[in-house]
Amino acid sequence: MSAKERYLQLLSVVSQEDSVAILINPDPDAIGSACALSRLLWRKVKKTKIFRVSPISRPDNQALVRLLKVDLKPLRELKVENYTKFALVDNQPPHHEGFKRFNYTIIIDHHPLGSETRAQFMDIRPEYGATCTILYEYLKAAKLKPSARLATLLFYGIKTDTKDLIVGGTQRDINAFKELASLVDRVLLKNIESSEMTKETLATFKKAFENMRFLGDKIFIFMGHVENADQLVIIADFFVKVADINWAFVSGIVGHKLVVILRYFGNRGDAGKKAKGLFEPLGASAGGHKSAARAEINLKALERYEGAQKNLENFLLGVVKKGTPPKG
Repeated sequence: MSAKERYLQLLSVVSQEDSVAILINPDPDAIGSACALSRLLWRKVKKTKIFRVSPISRPDNQALVRLLKVDLKPLRELKVENYTKFALVDNQPPHHEGFKRFNYTIIIDHHPLGSETRAQFMDIRPEYGATCTILYEYLKAAKLKPSARLATLLFYGIKTDTKDLIVGGTQRDINAFKELASLVDRVLLKNIESSEMTKETLATFKKAFENMRFLGDKIFIFMGHVENADQLVIIADFFVKVADINWAFVSGIVGHKLVVILRYFGNRGDAGKKAKGLFEPLGASAGGHKSAARAEINLKALERYEGAQKNLENFLLGVVKKGTPPKG
């Protein structure tokens, strides 16, 4: 199916009487995709509004939203009665508890199709490196040239999700990246990229260096209690770049949950499948794609494992070493 045909199908599920709530878990790919969808629906529906299911805590993502003036509302402000249609981009309902209570008209994503994912219009393309690439193709099909602001959002979304086109990028991602590069606001882009390192980030890295363990081509880091999962993501993204390291497993306790971030840099492995295979049997919600994945486990679900209760770090280390989940 061509991009034009997909675009026309997308428009067929909405009308000018609709108010559309777009839900995201706010990383750059999701933010850029949501803004692009909002632009596509401009004057095609009554209104659109973007809602985030989690806080924005990474300094670079905060800078992205602030400098590019992206209006994101927390999910708690969503009044269901004010919206007739719900859309989800760069995610699927099983990926986060906040997504599960809505019936979606539109889902556009580049993660593998989940068994519980349903919508009137679905465009799921896991072969793509970023959802922003998919939305950029819609804009081109609609003959809409993105503004410098939107181009910067889309460019940065592709850049971060494909690790500068090194991991998971396809020819379509490369083409979109090159075309958007001529449209971006380079000053704002530089300010966004230089905002990631703060004093707090350096303290997090210090702890990560103290806790790191090497297991062949894997690095394992347990961070203990952390304020938010974005700290784990920053650490995993950094350590998977180390020479001779193909896998990074970075974990920590966020509230009442154990969060494990997986990163893979290679050709034969699959982080999404690894996350599901290792952690879903433990009671986790887990998934992702080839280069990046995540697992979240309620700590109560681990109470049946004696090793986890005694020493959670060693328990996780054993899971990663063996490559198979323990029996409960």
